[in-house]
Amino acid sequence: MESIPDLIKKKRDGKELCDQEIKTFIQAVTNKTIQECQIGAMLMAIWQKGMVNTETTTLTREMMSSGEVMSWPKEWEGCVVDKHSTGGVGDKVSLVLAPALAACGCKVPMISGRGLAHTGGTLDKLESIPGYNIHQSAIKIREILESVGCCIVGQTEMLVPADRVLYALRDATSTVDSLPLITGSIISKKGAESLSALVLDVKFGRAALYKDLQSAKELAQSLVNAGNGLGMRTGAVLSCMDATIGRFVGNSLEVIESLETLKGRGPDDLMELVTTLGGFLLMTTGSASNLSEGRKKISEAVTGGAALSKFQAMMEKQGVAKEMARLLCSAHSDYYSVLRKAKHQKELKTSAEGVAVDFDGLVLAEILHKLGAGRSKAGEPVNHSVGAELLVSLGQRVVKGEPWLRLHYEDPAPTTDQISRLQSALTVGKYDDAQTQHKMSLVKELMLN
Repeated sequence: MESIPDLIKKKRDGKELCDQEIKTFIQAVTNKTIQECQIGAMLMAIWQKGMVNTETTTLTREMMSSGEVMSWPKEWEGCVVDKHSTGGVGDKVSLVLAPALAACGCKVPMISGRGLAHTGGTLDKLESIPGYNIHQSAIKIREILESVGCCIVGQTEMLVPADRVLYALRDATSTVDSLPLITGSIISKKGAESLSALVLDVKFGRAALYKDLQSAKELAQSLVNAGNGLGMRTGAVLSCMDATIGRFVGNSLEVIESLETLKGRGPDDLMELVTTLGGFLLMTTGSASNLSEGRKKISEAVTGGAALSKFQAMMEKQGVAKEMARLLCSAHSDYYSVLRKAKHQKELKTSAEGVAVDFDGLVLAEILHKLGAGRSKAGEPVNHSVGAELLVSLGQRVVKGEPWLRLHYEDPAPTTDQISRLQSALTVGKYDDAQTQHKMSLVKELMLN
């Protein structure tokens, strides 16, 4: 058997690693029989030389098998599904999609992540609900799925331990942006959920990891190949991430917008993503004959209130007091009687008359991050009340001096420079510039193989 230095040298020299060699490397990582410097060297070799499809699939499978792989009752066969998003600004899709899928008869063991840098994390949003417990054992997850049909939890200690080690070192060795390593990290965790079908929301644009459609497409193809290689029917939706999804950004505020959406009062762009991603999963599992029927079923689950009931039941099963869950889900809820409200609000006014033609979501996300809504290092606390509400939609006519953004903040207060950066994030154009910009779809392409 080749030694670890031999494997590093082989990859460094641009050669393909066979299944057994990849297995040897991942087992050494999991069993801690390899030095950190050797892991770093291998990560850099993979970053520089890349991997072919078969190598990436093997890497993903070995990472998945490094810990516990969930198992489900026979009668759930074909209906265990999940989605993964590559992260964005105001991306609250999971909070609406998981209960909508459960309302359509799917089982959704959604294992989510925390926010890092400018992108928000689903777990942070849910933890802004007092009592919501993201830490659930495999037995408890199964129990929640049995009774509710969906849960949204954090990664258990036993799930994909190899990824924990590699992920931490990718950061330290500047190898985060390697296609095979991103693919292995994302798909191994989904593979460990033993899914029948998986849909990926791969984002591109100025507020996304990938700025252009072409590089997002490469990632989507790599993820789809690896997912299918593990036996999960996998597809991807390529969606634009320039502005924000919906009008609310920030943990507590996004919970409010998700609840409003589950009450049938959601923004069109959020519903477009929810119905497209959900529709694909219903079509893939045979619950809908095509994408259009799948979209319709998801839409009805949301507007008819079935998804809201599932969300309420999920909150209760994950530790939220019954009375509190009921209050949040009531028709005319006073959300701030349960959720934390920021001490200060500040409205920004438009500087010109015309039409709101563009908004830079990245600028907003970066400033909210500095005001305490996000974290720079894993483990740092976040302030759930910090956020912002967009008071205008793209394509909307605006009058000079009209409020267009409401900031929610505590300490620190936004600086003059931050306020002026936010002001310049909104582009107000002439009436004829608007065309039908606000009618533009976020979904640009579907990869439904």
